[in-house]
Amino acid sequence: MSTAAQPATIQIRTDHGPLELSAGSNLAQALDALLPRLNKQPEQVATAVNGQFVSRGARSDHILQDGDAVLCFSPITGG
Repeated sequence: MSTAAQPATIQIRTDHGPLELSAGSNLAQALDALLPRLNKQPEQVATAVNGQFVSRGARSDHILQDGDAVLCFSPITGG
């Protein structure tokens, strides 16, 4: 019985273009890689993966999969 080797990298889709990451990367790492494109600080960005909001505190725990769609947007506050 043979097991297929895990890929060394994954590719995710973002609203700022495709991004290649090491397999096992989390959302916080993806955001770090995207920040130069965004010209913002991590706390200035809200995130969603495959249409589901991911809070700042959960980014490190959210492991990305090949083909995931990551959206980075400005949080909206109201009054």
